Amino acid sequence: MQSSTPFTTDLLLLGGGHSHAIALREFAMRPLPGVRITLVNERSLTPYSGMFPGHLAGFYSYEACHIDLRRLMTAVQGQFIVDRAVQVDPQRQQVHCEHHPPLRYDWLSIDTGSIPKLPNIPGADQFGIPIKPWHQFLERWQRWISDLSEQCPDRLSIAIVGGGAGGVETALNIQTQLQQILHASPNLLPRVEIHILHRGMQVLSHHNAWVRHHCEDLLRRRGIQVHPNESVQALHRQELTCASGLRLNFDQLLWVTGAAPPDWLQASGLTTPGYDFIPVDNRLRSLHYSNIFAAGDVATLVQHPRPKAGVFAVRQGKPLAENLRRALAGQRLRPYRPQRNFLSLIGTGQRRAIASWGNWPLGLEAGWLWRWKDYIDRKFMDQFCDLSPQMATGADPLRPRDPSATLPCAGCGSKVASSVLEQVLTTLQPDRHPDILIGLEGEDAAVVKLPPEQAMVQTVDYFRQIVSDPYLFGQISTQHALSDLYAMGATPHSVLAIATLPYSSLPLQEQTLFQILSGCLAVLSEAGAALVGGHTSEGETLAFGLSCTGYLQPGQWMLKRRLAPQQALILTQPLGVGALFAAQMQGLAKGIWIDAALAPMLQSNQTAARIAQCCGATACTDVTGFGLAGHLWEMVQAARVNAALDLSQLPLLPGALAVSQAGVRSSLYPHNLQVQAQIQADLRTKSHPHWPLLFDPQTSGGLLFSVPLAAAADCLQQLHVQGYPAATVIGKTLDRALDLPKIEIRSLPSDLLNLSALKR
Repeated sequence: MQSSTPFTTDLLLLGGGHSHAIALREFAMRPLPGVRITLVNERSLTPYSGMFPGHLAGFYSYEACHIDLRRLMTAVQGQFIVDRAVQVDPQRQQVHCEHHPPLRYDWLSIDTGSIPKLPNIPGADQFGIPIKPWHQFLERWQRWISDLSEQCPDRLSIAIVGGGAGGVETALNIQTQLQQILHASPNLLPRVEIHILHRGMQVLSHHNAWVRHHCEDLLRRRGIQVHPNESVQALHRQELTCASGLRLNFDQLLWVTGAAPPDWLQASGLTTPGYDFIPVDNRLRSLHYSNIFAAGDVATLVQHPRPKAGVFAVRQGKPLAENLRRALAGQRLRPYRPQRNFLSLIGTGQRRAIASWGNWPLGLEAGWLWRWKDYIDRKFMDQFCDLSPQMATGADPLRPRDPSATLPCAGCGSKVASSVLEQVLTTLQPDRHPDILIGLEGEDAAVVKLPPEQAMVQTVDYFRQIVSDPYLFGQISTQHALSDLYAMGATPHSVLAIATLPYSSLPLQEQTLFQILSGCLAVLSEAGAALVGGHTSEGETLAFGLSCTGYLQPGQWMLKRRLAPQQALILTQPLGVGALFAAQMQGLAKGIWIDAALAPMLQSNQTAARIAQCCGATACTDVTGFGLAGHLWEMVQAARVNAALDLSQLPLLPGALAVSQAGVRSSLYPHNLQVQAQIQADLRTKSHPHWPLLFDPQTSGGLLFSVPLAAAADCLQQLHVQGYPAATVIGKTLDRALDLPKIEIRSLPSDLLNLSALKR
């Protein structure tokens, strides 16, 4: 993340709803100078409500109806934090999240949406699936759908509570999906019943009479039973009882009821009596906090109240972006007035749609309305597809700095102010280890006491920011640095931190350092190591690293040169980090691919190293910047042992093969490729799709080690049980090299390595 001017202001966007997605696209096209933008959302993908019913019917894939927020934030060049908010503290100007330390802000915008209003009866959230949040609903619904063909029920009953547009549309579209499943599974021929329970006299009570009557007739013709004037009073595992005495057995219960605010909203003091949601004025600004804005379902426009509908959230996106821009610049805000009536297109699940326009007494159902709706929805989603960083004017990281800004100093003049470090350490209060004689007391150096009869092991790693979340960056950097100790068989003892903070105001630097060191300390605490000091400086780009000290019993180390012949080569983590993050920088990687890559990057190699030693490993290395081939070459060269790899056995991260085949390469790839001169492979082998990933640099990658062939199966089993599911035997060592060692690429027959028996 780089900027032409130092950051002076923190703009935090809480929630990835429609309004924020549109506002972020505006900021990508027209950046906010000096403003650091942070988005907090539970997932990398956020659903688009307009295509959600079509997805339930099977017309759209999961990805087609979701906006990729990670790609969007790459274009914005902002911080993206995947987490769930649990409280906003307007007095301290902080947002508290479930898995992050508090996030400060100067300006806050909230667009987290709403949740269904569930009845106050036991089991309401246990025995039913709320339609929102959508990602939770889809996870549970799709799990149930995927189990249908295995369960082979004689009868299916779906109960939907709520007869508004959402309930009716959900019923029509899931009926289509179930019919498709039954058609695909001839052996599964249950009787499907769908029930809609509605508290009113008629469904779609907010629509005109023609639409209400037409939909009731359509539901009747489709065999969907509507139960008016019914409210659920009691709920058991697969049975509900209504106030009228009606009892229904169900296989699935869906809550598609009115909107309720998120649980944390009232506790944050953002609501007032009479308003369950955040009351905002006609400029989308909180009535009580001038530096807080809100939009979408989570907000109530006091002067112009409107129903909770996605169309209003979409329309609020550009006005919200404009007023945030004006507020940050100290300019007068512009009023926003939503339209009174809006066109509603209700999908029937059969590639037809019903048009409803306010109280207009007429309506229409037609196939061309569905095609029109499909065109509108796809056009909306297309605007989030072309989001390469180059689309943003001024997003070029090589552009000159603002000539009006103070030229930053070099040397010791580039150090971060001491008050920043003092405040961060006071807030964090790192644990004090008994063998740290002098640590963070402010002396010129640390003094540590090592266990007796142990040898000291030292290493250092340092690199630029790879993820926009500084807390995760601190965790990844720390895991990466400690892996050198684990690869030697050493136990971490203490570390010195090295940080370069982007040019910004002192409060923003303090927040960045606080997040990074919080992530670092979380990993160190798990590893049993202590932070004893470090150094901070300013620069164009955020960077972080550690000088690590560990210890081990002399002679008990794992060394590259101790690689022995006729052993199995085991890789503990999948490959593809370099290609995926290079693709992300180019706006080509899917957010779910980056999410999948982060999981192993955040995982410690400590347990894997311990398993390797217990299984007889004498040689080990961590696979990082030089790629698998480069680090294996270091081992065979040091040990003078030949080795063979099977390309088909390489574990790969999701999306790694796709971006590699698209020609995406890390900037270090050409250097790593030079080791191919030491690899014996024919032209056909070099055209194998896995070949380029041999040279792909890894950040916080896995371990590569060798164990006796007889121990390989047990070693893999232990790794899988301990949370390394991608651990794989990728090859074996051969005989001692008579001259220059070599790496062969070939398919290893099962009788040579018995790979089939070793696979989990």
